[in-house]
Amino acid sequence: KRRVQNHIGGVHAVASLVLAESATGFLVGLNVPDDKVPVIKTAHAEYTRRAKGDMTVQAHLTDEQRERMRTEEKGDVSVPVTIHDSEGKEPIEIEMVWAWTPKRR
Repeated sequence: KRRVQNHIGGVHAVASLVLAESATGFLVGLNVPDDKVPVIKTAHAEYTRRAKGDMTVQAHLTDEQRERMRTEEKGDVSVPVTIHDSEGKEPIEIEMVWAWTPKRR
Protein backbone atom coordinates (compact mmCIF):
# COMPACT_ATOMS: atom_id res chain seq x y z
CA LYS A 1 0.00 0.00 0.00
CA ARG A 2 1.11 3.51 -0.73
CA ARG A 3 1.21 4.59 2.92
CA VAL A 4 4.06 2.17 3.74
CA GLN A 5 6.07 2.88 0.58
CA ASN A 6 9.15 5.03 0.43
CA HIS A 7 10.12 7.52 -2.27
CA ILE A 8 11.44 4.75 -4.58
CA GLY A 9 8.29 2.61 -4.40
CA GLY A 10 9.57 -0.03 -1.97
CA VAL A 11 8.30 -0.87 1.49
CA HIS A 12 9.52 1.82 3.86
CA ALA A 13 12.56 0.74 5.90
CA VAL A 14 10.93 1.44 9.24
CA ALA A 15 7.79 -0.49 8.25
CA SER A 16 9.92 -3.59 7.68
CA LEU A 17 11.69 -3.04 11.00
CA VAL A 18 8.30 -2.83 12.75
CA LEU A 19 7.41 -6.22 11.24
CA ALA A 20 10.57 -7.74 12.70
CA GLU A 21 10.05 -6.15 16.12
CA SER A 22 6.42 -7.27 16.23
CA ALA A 23 7.19 -10.88 15.30
CA THR A 24 10.16 -11.25 17.65
CA GLY A 25 8.45 -9.37 20.49
CA PHE A 26 5.35 -11.50 20.22
CA LEU A 27 7.45 -14.67 20.30
CA VAL A 28 9.50 -13.51 23.29
CA GLY A 29 6.36 -12.33 25.09
CA LEU A 30 4.81 -15.77 24.73
CA ASN A 31 7.85 -17.43 26.30
CA VAL A 32 8.78 -15.05 29.13
CA PRO A 33 7.00 -15.91 32.41
CA ASP A 34 4.37 -13.49 33.72
CA ASP A 35 6.67 -12.27 36.50
CA LYS A 36 9.14 -10.86 33.95
CA VAL A 37 9.02 -8.04 31.39
CA PRO A 38 10.37 -8.39 27.84
CA VAL A 39 12.31 -5.36 26.57
CA ILE A 40 13.85 -4.75 23.14
CA LYS A 41 17.57 -4.21 23.65
CA THR A 42 19.05 -3.97 20.16
CA ALA A 43 17.70 -3.73 16.63
CA HIS A 44 20.26 -3.90 13.86
CA ALA A 45 19.19 -3.79 10.22
CA GLU A 46 21.10 -4.09 6.97
CA TYR A 47 19.02 -3.11 3.96
CA THR A 48 20.39 -5.15 1.07
CA ARG A 49 17.85 -4.48 -1.70
CA ARG A 50 14.56 -2.71 -2.37
CA ALA A 51 11.61 -4.65 -0.95
CA LYS A 52 8.85 -5.41 -3.45
CA GLY A 53 5.21 -6.22 -2.69
CA ASP A 54 3.86 -8.09 0.29
CA MET A 55 6.21 -8.91 3.15
CA THR A 56 6.25 -12.03 5.33
CA VAL A 57 8.21 -12.43 8.54
CA GLN A 58 9.32 -15.46 10.55
CA ALA A 59 10.97 -15.48 13.97
CA HIS A 60 12.37 -18.47 15.84
CA LEU A 61 13.60 -19.40 19.31
CA THR A 62 15.65 -22.45 20.17
CA ASP A 63 14.65 -24.80 22.97
CA GLU A 64 17.69 -23.53 24.89
CA GLN A 65 16.54 -19.91 24.55
CA ARG A 66 13.04 -20.80 25.74
CA GLU A 67 14.47 -22.64 28.74
CA ARG A 68 16.67 -19.66 29.64
CA MET A 69 13.64 -17.35 29.56
CA ARG A 70 11.74 -19.66 31.88
CA THR A 71 14.55 -20.22 34.40
CA GLU A 72 16.88 -17.20 34.44
CA GLU A 73 15.90 -14.15 36.48
CA LYS A 74 17.11 -11.83 33.72
CA GLY A 75 19.04 -12.13 30.50
CA ASP A 76 18.94 -11.53 26.78
CA VAL A 77 18.73 -13.48 23.52
CA SER A 78 19.27 -12.76 19.86
CA VAL A 79 16.07 -13.77 18.09
CA PRO A 80 16.58 -14.94 14.50
CA VAL A 81 14.13 -13.27 12.13
CA THR A 82 13.77 -13.35 8.36
CA ILE A 83 11.68 -11.13 6.13
CA HIS A 84 10.79 -12.09 2.57
CA ASP A 85 9.21 -9.89 -0.07
CA SER A 86 6.76 -10.94 -2.78
CA GLU A 87 9.66 -12.21 -4.92
CA GLY A 88 10.78 -14.54 -2.11
CA LYS A 89 13.96 -12.53 -1.54
CA GLU A 90 15.30 -11.15 1.74
CA PRO A 91 15.60 -7.38 1.28
CA ILE A 92 16.70 -6.80 4.85
CA GLU A 93 18.95 -8.64 7.30
CA ILE A 94 17.88 -8.04 10.87
CA GLU A 95 19.19 -8.92 14.30
CA MET A 96 16.83 -8.33 17.21
CA VAL A 97 18.12 -8.77 20.76
CA TRP A 98 15.47 -9.02 23.45
CA ALA A 99 16.06 -8.90 27.20
CA TRP A 100 13.86 -9.83 30.12
CA THR A 101 13.90 -8.50 33.66
CA PRO A 102 11.79 -9.08 36.77
CA LYS A 103 8.63 -6.98 37.07
CA ARG A 104 8.89 -4.23 39.63
CA ARG A 105 6.52 -4.54 42.54
